[in-house]
Amino acid sequence: MSAHTAQTELKLIGKLILEGEMRCETGLHVGAGKGSLEIGGADNPVVKDAHGRPYVPGSTLRGRIRALLEQATGMAIPSELVFISKRKGQEVRIHQSDRPDDEICILFGRSPGRMEKVGGGDVESNFATPARLSVFDAPLAPESITAQMRENLDDELTEVKSENAIDRITSQANPRTLERVPAGARFRVRFVLDLLCAEDAALPALVVQGLRLLEDDALGGGGSRGNGCVRFENLKLTWRGKDYYASGAAEREIAAGVDLAGLQSKVGEIGSLVEA
Repeated sequence: MSAHTAQTELKLIGKLILEGEMRCETGLHVGAGKGSLEIGGADNPVVKDAHGRPYVPGSTLRGRIRALLEQATGMAIPSELVFISKRKGQEVRIHQSDRPDDEICILFGRSPGRMEKVGGGDVESNFATPARLSVFDAPLAPESITAQMRENLDDELTEVKSENAIDRITSQANPRTLERVPAGARFRVRFVLDLLCAEDAALPALVVQGLRLLEDDALGGGGSRGNGCVRFENLKLTWRGKDYYASGAAEREIAAGVDLAGLQSKVGEIGSLVEA
Protein backbone atom coordinates (compact mmCIF):
# COMPACT_ATOMS: atom_id res chain seq x y z
CA MET A 1 0.00 0.00 0.00
CA SER A 2 1.03 3.60 -0.50
CA ALA A 3 1.62 6.52 1.85
CA HIS A 4 -1.58 8.28 0.78
CA THR A 5 -4.04 9.20 3.53
CA ALA A 6 -7.52 10.68 3.59
CA GLN A 7 -5.91 14.07 4.33
CA THR A 8 -3.54 14.02 1.33
CA GLU A 9 -4.03 17.23 -0.64
CA LEU A 10 -4.13 16.92 -4.42
CA LYS A 11 -2.67 19.60 -6.68
CA LEU A 12 -0.94 19.12 -10.01
CA ILE A 13 2.82 18.77 -9.66
CA GLY A 14 3.45 17.59 -13.19
CA LYS A 15 2.81 14.96 -15.82
CA LEU A 16 4.88 12.03 -17.04
CA ILE A 17 4.48 11.35 -20.77
CA LEU A 18 5.41 7.82 -21.86
CA GLU A 19 5.47 7.21 -25.62
CA GLY A 20 6.84 4.42 -27.75
CA GLU A 21 5.95 1.34 -29.75
CA MET A 22 4.19 -1.92 -28.95
CA ARG A 23 5.35 -4.70 -31.28
CA CYS A 24 3.31 -7.83 -31.91
CA GLU A 25 5.42 -10.96 -31.46
CA THR A 26 2.41 -13.14 -32.33
CA GLY A 27 -0.83 -12.28 -34.08
CA LEU A 28 -3.01 -9.87 -32.10
CA HIS A 29 -6.81 -10.06 -31.92
CA VAL A 30 -8.70 -7.21 -30.27
CA GLY A 31 -12.27 -8.01 -31.26
CA ALA A 32 -14.84 -5.65 -32.73
CA GLY A 33 -17.81 -7.91 -32.03
CA LYS A 34 -19.91 -9.67 -34.67
CA GLY A 35 -22.15 -6.85 -35.80
CA SER A 36 -20.67 -6.42 -39.29
CA LEU A 37 -19.95 -9.86 -40.71
CA GLU A 38 -19.30 -10.22 -44.42
CA ILE A 39 -19.78 -13.31 -46.57
CA GLY A 40 -16.49 -15.14 -46.55
CA GLY A 41 -15.13 -12.93 -43.79
CA ALA A 42 -13.74 -13.91 -40.40
CA ASP A 43 -16.17 -14.85 -37.63
CA ASN A 44 -14.36 -12.52 -35.25
CA PRO A 45 -13.04 -9.33 -36.91
CA VAL A 46 -10.57 -6.96 -35.21
CA VAL A 47 -11.54 -3.44 -34.24
CA LYS A 48 -10.68 -0.82 -36.89
CA ASP A 49 -10.74 2.97 -37.10
CA ALA A 50 -12.69 5.06 -39.62
CA HIS A 51 -9.94 4.51 -42.21
CA GLY A 52 -10.15 0.73 -41.90
CA ARG A 53 -6.87 0.39 -40.01
CA PRO A 54 -6.63 -1.85 -36.91
CA TYR A 55 -5.88 -0.13 -33.62
CA VAL A 56 -5.73 -1.04 -29.94
CA PRO A 57 -8.32 0.86 -27.86
CA GLY A 58 -6.86 2.60 -24.84
CA SER A 59 -9.56 0.97 -22.71
CA THR A 60 -8.33 -2.50 -23.76
CA LEU A 61 -4.72 -1.74 -22.89
CA ARG A 62 -5.61 0.04 -19.65
CA GLY A 63 -7.99 -2.70 -18.53
CA ARG A 64 -5.43 -5.46 -19.15
CA ILE A 65 -2.76 -3.61 -17.17
CA ARG A 66 -5.21 -3.06 -14.31
CA ALA A 67 -6.24 -6.72 -14.23
CA LEU A 68 -2.62 -7.89 -14.14
CA LEU A 69 -1.73 -5.47 -11.34
CA GLU A 70 -4.78 -6.57 -9.34
CA GLN A 71 -3.58 -10.17 -9.61
CA ALA A 72 0.04 -9.27 -8.80
CA THR A 73 -0.91 -7.28 -5.67
CA GLY A 74 -3.33 -9.91 -4.36
CA MET A 75 -6.46 -7.87 -5.05
CA ALA A 76 -8.15 -10.38 -7.38
CA ILE A 77 -9.85 -12.27 -4.54
CA PRO A 78 -13.58 -12.30 -3.66
CA SER A 79 -13.19 -10.09 -0.59
CA GLU A 80 -11.56 -7.35 -2.73
CA LEU A 81 -13.76 -7.57 -5.84
CA VAL A 82 -17.02 -5.80 -6.63
CA PHE A 83 -19.59 -6.29 -9.38
CA ILE A 84 -19.85 -3.58 -12.02
CA SER A 85 -22.16 -5.82 -14.06
CA LYS A 86 -24.26 -8.76 -12.87
CA ARG A 87 -25.91 -9.62 -16.17
CA LYS A 88 -26.09 -13.40 -16.36
CA GLY A 89 -23.24 -14.79 -18.43
CA GLN A 90 -21.64 -11.34 -18.67
CA GLU A 91 -20.63 -10.69 -15.08
CA VAL A 92 -17.82 -8.18 -14.66
CA ARG A 93 -15.84 -8.09 -11.41
CA ILE A 94 -13.05 -5.63 -10.61
CA HIS A 95 -11.14 -4.60 -7.52
CA GLN A 96 -12.31 -1.52 -5.68
CA SER A 97 -12.00 -0.39 -2.08
CA ASP A 98 -12.51 2.76 -0.05
CA ARG A 99 -9.01 2.67 1.46
CA PRO A 100 -7.13 5.95 0.86
CA ASP A 101 -3.81 4.08 0.46
CA ASP A 102 -5.08 1.61 -2.17
CA GLU A 103 -2.62 2.10 -5.06
CA ILE A 104 -4.82 0.37 -7.65
CA CYS A 105 -7.71 2.74 -6.96
CA ILE A 106 -5.35 5.72 -6.82
CA LEU A 107 -3.81 4.86 -10.20
CA PHE A 108 -7.02 3.99 -12.03
CA GLY A 109 -9.50 6.14 -10.12
CA ARG A 110 -12.79 5.39 -8.35
CA SER A 111 -16.25 6.89 -8.10
CA PRO A 112 -18.33 7.31 -4.95
CA GLY A 113 -21.35 5.13 -4.36
CA ARG A 114 -22.40 1.71 -3.12
CA MET A 115 -21.28 -1.44 -4.92
CA GLU A 116 -21.98 -5.10 -4.22
CA LYS A 117 -18.98 -7.14 -3.12
CA VAL A 118 -18.37 -10.51 -4.78
CA GLY A 119 -17.72 -12.07 -1.39
CA GLY A 120 -21.01 -10.76 -0.01
CA GLY A 121 -22.17 -7.45 1.40
CA ASP A 122 -21.65 -3.95 0.05
CA VAL A 123 -18.79 -1.49 -0.11
CA GLU A 124 -19.58 2.20 0.29
CA SER A 125 -17.16 4.60 -1.36
CA ASN A 126 -17.55 8.01 0.21
CA PHE A 127 -15.22 10.00 -1.99
CA ALA A 128 -14.03 10.12 -5.58
CA THR A 129 -10.40 9.55 -6.51
CA PRO A 130 -9.29 11.06 -9.83
CA ALA A 131 -7.60 8.59 -12.16
CA ARG A 132 -3.89 9.34 -12.44
CA LEU A 133 -3.25 7.19 -15.52
CA SER A 134 -4.62 7.95 -19.00
CA VAL A 135 -4.05 5.42 -21.79
CA PHE A 136 -4.72 6.56 -25.33
CA ASP A 137 -5.83 4.56 -28.37
CA ALA A 138 -2.78 2.99 -30.04
CA PRO A 139 -2.86 3.43 -33.85
CA LEU A 140 -1.14 0.99 -36.16
CA ALA A 141 2.15 2.13 -37.70
CA PRO A 142 1.30 1.33 -41.36
CA GLU A 143 4.97 1.07 -42.37
CA SER A 144 5.37 -1.88 -40.00
CA ILE A 145 3.26 -3.98 -42.40
CA THR A 146 5.94 -4.56 -45.02
CA ALA A 147 5.42 -5.45 -48.68
CA GLN A 148 6.72 -8.95 -47.99
CA MET A 149 4.17 -9.38 -45.18
CA ARG A 150 1.33 -8.12 -47.40
CA GLU A 151 1.99 -10.90 -49.91
CA ASN A 152 0.96 -13.47 -47.30
CA LEU A 153 -1.93 -11.63 -45.64
CA ASP A 154 -5.60 -12.39 -46.18
CA ASP A 155 -6.44 -8.68 -46.17
CA GLU A 156 -4.37 -5.56 -46.72
CA LEU A 157 -3.38 -5.29 -43.08
CA THR A 158 -4.64 -8.43 -41.33
CA GLU A 159 -4.53 -12.21 -41.48
CA VAL A 160 -7.19 -14.83 -40.77
CA LYS A 161 -6.34 -17.62 -38.36
CA SER A 162 -8.43 -20.78 -38.64
CA GLU A 163 -9.09 -22.84 -35.53
CA ASN A 164 -11.08 -25.96 -34.70
CA ALA A 165 -12.88 -26.82 -31.48
CA ILE A 166 -13.02 -30.62 -31.17
CA ASP A 167 -15.93 -32.39 -29.47
CA ARG A 168 -14.38 -34.81 -26.95
CA ILE A 169 -17.07 -37.47 -27.50
CA THR A 170 -17.76 -37.45 -31.24
CA SER A 171 -14.43 -35.90 -32.39
CA GLN A 172 -16.49 -33.58 -34.57
CA ALA A 173 -14.66 -30.39 -35.54
CA ASN A 174 -16.30 -26.99 -35.08
CA PRO A 175 -14.29 -24.59 -37.26
CA ARG A 176 -13.95 -20.90 -36.47
CA THR A 177 -11.91 -18.08 -37.96
CA LEU A 178 -10.19 -15.22 -36.17
CA GLU A 179 -8.94 -12.01 -37.77
CA ARG A 180 -5.55 -10.93 -36.39
CA VAL A 181 -3.00 -8.18 -36.85
CA PRO A 182 0.11 -10.15 -37.91
CA ALA A 183 3.29 -10.68 -35.93
CA GLY A 184 5.74 -7.86 -36.64
CA ALA A 185 3.11 -5.12 -36.70
CA ARG A 186 3.74 -2.15 -34.41
CA PHE A 187 1.36 0.19 -32.63
CA ARG A 188 2.22 3.66 -31.30
CA VAL A 189 1.39 3.85 -27.59
CA ARG A 190 0.98 6.88 -25.34
CA PHE A 191 0.43 7.01 -21.58
CA VAL A 192 0.04 10.13 -19.43
CA LEU A 193 0.48 9.87 -15.66
CA ASP A 194 -0.64 12.81 -13.51
CA LEU A 195 1.31 13.33 -10.28
CA LEU A 196 -0.93 15.21 -7.87
CA CYS A 197 1.01 14.88 -4.61
CA ALA A 198 4.42 13.80 -3.35
CA GLU A 199 3.05 10.36 -2.50
CA ASP A 200 2.34 9.79 -6.21
CA ALA A 201 6.08 9.38 -6.84
CA ALA A 202 5.61 5.62 -6.30
CA LEU A 203 3.05 5.27 -9.10
CA PRO A 204 5.42 5.29 -12.14
CA ALA A 205 7.07 2.10 -10.89
CA LEU A 206 3.60 0.52 -10.62
CA VAL A 207 2.84 1.41 -14.25
CA VAL A 208 6.13 -0.09 -15.45
CA GLN A 209 5.41 -3.22 -13.40
CA GLY A 210 2.05 -3.56 -15.17
CA LEU A 211 3.67 -3.22 -18.60
CA ARG A 212 6.32 -5.83 -17.74
CA LEU A 213 3.61 -8.21 -16.57
CA LEU A 214 1.81 -7.68 -19.88
CA GLU A 215 4.93 -8.66 -21.85
CA ASP A 216 4.82 -12.10 -20.22
CA ASP A 217 1.06 -12.42 -20.55
CA ALA A 218 -1.24 -11.67 -23.49
CA LEU A 219 -3.28 -8.79 -24.87
CA GLY A 220 -6.63 -9.27 -26.56
CA GLY A 221 -8.47 -12.50 -27.27
CA GLY A 222 -7.12 -16.03 -27.53
CA GLY A 223 -4.06 -15.44 -25.38
CA SER A 224 -3.98 -19.03 -24.15
CA ARG A 225 -3.99 -20.16 -27.81
CA GLY A 226 -0.93 -18.18 -28.85
CA ASN A 227 -2.37 -14.76 -29.65
CA GLY A 228 -1.44 -11.38 -28.21
CA CYS A 229 2.23 -11.62 -27.21
CA VAL A 230 3.58 -8.05 -27.30
CA ARG A 231 6.80 -6.17 -26.51
CA PHE A 232 7.32 -2.49 -25.71
CA GLU A 233 10.22 -0.82 -27.51
CA ASN A 234 11.79 2.54 -28.29
CA LEU A 235 10.22 4.11 -25.22
CA LYS A 236 10.59 7.77 -24.32
CA LEU A 237 9.72 9.16 -20.87
CA THR A 238 9.30 12.92 -20.49
CA TRP A 239 8.57 15.04 -17.42
CA ARG A 240 6.45 18.17 -17.76
CA GLY A 241 6.18 20.11 -14.51
CA LYS A 242 3.31 22.46 -13.79
CA ASP A 243 5.49 25.38 -14.98
CA TYR A 244 5.54 23.77 -18.43
CA TYR A 245 1.83 24.50 -18.68
CA ALA A 246 1.75 27.75 -16.70
CA SER A 247 4.73 29.60 -18.17
CA GLY A 248 6.20 27.51 -20.99
CA ALA A 249 9.11 26.07 -18.99
CA ALA A 250 11.17 23.38 -20.70
CA GLU A 251 10.27 19.71 -20.38
CA ARG A 252 12.84 17.19 -19.14
CA GLU A 253 13.68 13.98 -20.95
CA ILE A 254 14.17 11.16 -18.45
CA ALA A 255 14.75 8.27 -20.86
CA ALA A 256 14.72 7.73 -24.63
CA GLY A 257 15.07 4.73 -26.92
CA VAL A 258 14.81 2.20 -24.07
CA ASP A 259 12.86 -0.96 -23.37
CA LEU A 260 10.98 -1.62 -20.13
CA ALA A 261 14.09 -2.81 -18.31
CA GLY A 262 15.84 0.44 -19.16
CA LEU A 263 12.76 2.42 -18.19
CA GLN A 264 12.49 0.66 -14.85
CA SER A 265 16.02 1.75 -13.96
CA LYS A 266 15.04 5.39 -14.54
CA VAL A 267 11.83 5.72 -12.53
CA GLY A 268 13.83 6.25 -9.33
CA GLU A 269 14.71 9.74 -10.59
CA ILE A 270 11.09 10.84 -10.48
CA GLY A 271 11.05 11.33 -6.70
CA SER A 272 13.46 14.26 -6.95
CA LEU A 273 11.30 15.88 -9.64
CA VAL A 274 8.20 15.65 -7.47
CA GLU A 275 10.00 17.19 -4.50
CA ALA A 276 11.56 20.03 -6.53
